[in-house]
Amino acid sequence: MTIDDLKLRAANLEEQISRAKAETRIALQPQFSSVLGKIAAEGAQVPGRLRRLDAMLVDEAIEARFDNMPV
Repeated sequence: MTIDDLKLRAANLEEQISRAKAETRIALQPQFSSVLGKIAAEGAQVPGRLRRLDAMLVDEAIEARFDNMPV
């Protein structure tokens, strides 16, 4: 994939995530993070909004794991 393809994929995932419910957002996070990693590995700068979204999704995933822990 080219940088442009990766950026387009990231933008498409960003849109899907913005419209998705919590469970779907968490499910899309690994794929989103992978695309961002590939963009960075190719030497391109990952936009801040995408990095912030990825960090927010990671936080949501961690929080969801703790929500399901028995007390």
